[in-house]
Amino acid sequence: MDSPDPSDTIDPQTHTTTIPSSAGIPVGPRRRVRGARLDDRFNVLGAAAAGIAVAVLLFGWFTPLSGGVGWLLVAYLTFIGFYALLVSFASDWQEVKDRVMAVLLASAGVLLFGALVFVVAFTLVRGQEALPHLNFFTQSMELAGPLDGLDVGGIVHAILGTLMQISMALAVTIPLGIMTALFLNEVGGKFARFVRTISDAMTALPSIVAGLFVYSAIIVLITHQRSGFAAAMAITVMMLPIVIRASDIVLRLVAGNLREAAYALGSTRWRTVWHVVLPTARPGLATAVILGTARGIGETSPVLLTSGVTAVVNWNPFEGPMISLPLQVFDFIKSPEPNMIARGFGSAAVLILLVLALFAIARVIGGKGPGQLGRRQQQRVVAASARDLQRITVNGVRRARLHVPPSLPPSDLNAKETSS
Repeated sequence: MDSPDPSDTIDPQTHTTTIPSSAGIPVGPRRRVRGARLDDRFNVLGAAAAGIAVAVLLFGWFTPLSGGVGWLLVAYLTFIGFYALLVSFASDWQEVKDRVMAVLLASAGVLLFGALVFVVAFTLVRGQEALPHLNFFTQSMELAGPLDGLDVGGIVHAILGTLMQISMALAVTIPLGIMTALFLNEVGGKFARFVRTISDAMTALPSIVAGLFVYSAIIVLITHQRSGFAAAMAITVMMLPIVIRASDIVLRLVAGNLREAAYALGSTRWRTVWHVVLPTARPGLATAVILGTARGIGETSPVLLTSGVTAVVNWNPFEGPMISLPLQVFDFIKSPEPNMIARGFGSAAVLILLVLALFAIARVIGGKGPGQLGRRQQQRVVAASARDLQRITVNGVRRARLHVPPSLPPSDLNAKETSS
């Protein structure tokens, strides 16, 4: 909440702030758009109970309608209407709109979070039959068939294939994507506008088209066989526009006065980029890499065209088929056998956990935002301040002992102390 101006008057009874205008006429109470009072919580609970009651009456007693999505929609719309009515009893129209909009935004957040939790929980529950088996993480499907139990076979070949493919894709995507974003922001020009247009258009590129492009350009013309390298290049085509676009937005948010201060101190453009722009945008660039990785690690159709399907571990990404986790999930789920379907959901759960692990690693590498120091950084700053204080104190004692003015440089001070 904004801090009140010293000229504002606060009513101790209603705890509202009246803002005087330039003519001395009160404009009205300061709007409170954040936080929730006790009566707001009761309004939410009362409106929720009314919405559920109306939906139950409408679908259970009055009309022979089926439940499901329709029941939830009627209950939610009724909840919004009753909430606006309850808020209007003690507030003006502007605050009613503020509160209703806050409820709508909070509902959207809860819906998205609930969908994410449902997907993760559903995958883990369906894959719980395969996940407890250690062989699921240490063996491949080389000696396991569709009718074998879950104590035989695993997905180590798919895990290694995913890690190798995404590592090769990141090795190409991170430097190329960030350098392209730096070119768009630090250099600019007509060609930069053309590159930005192309990168924006590539974000909507269908994944199957990227797979066909790599299949025609690499497999048909050069290698003549499917491989993990070809799959990595297809994943790179899908990741690159995401990283460029997200990095471009992050670099635009770097304050221009930081660049101007560096230029005023005599720094060159690329030293400013390396020592000022990139460290400031590092957390945002890590987020851009996370978005690109999340897009590439779950691709199936381009990998299906370029990597091939195999049941053994392939340590050479440049020769022979190399399967990945998304493709392995597809291969397991299409089987009618229950054990294969359980392996498919287990593979999907491992893929989710792998993405979360990569996300955590990227956040650690990205560090804190600009101006936010970690515990070790704070300790280094305190230690540097202590060293500076000690140096200043020692120099002050030396100057006082030698009766040297403060304007004398430290080098002349050392010479004078040696001669004396």
